[in-house]
Amino acid sequence: MLSIGDYALHQKTGQLGQVFGYGHQIINGAYFTTLKVMLTTYQGNDDRSRFVEDVYSTWSKAQN
Repeated sequence: MLSIGDYALHQKTGQLGQVFGYGHQIINGAYFTTLKVMLTTYQGNDDRSRFVEDVYSTWSKAQN
């Protein structure tokens, strides 16, 4: 289980960041928990894309 403050790795994109919150999405009538992550491997100039929210199952705990 990932907790707030843990570092998470996105399994599809390879993005790394720190968990700062939880959310939810309803997809095809099913409820999914999401993680809100502030990226540390961010490359770009738009601060709004520094934060990512995706379904919990796409994240794994990053190795320290």
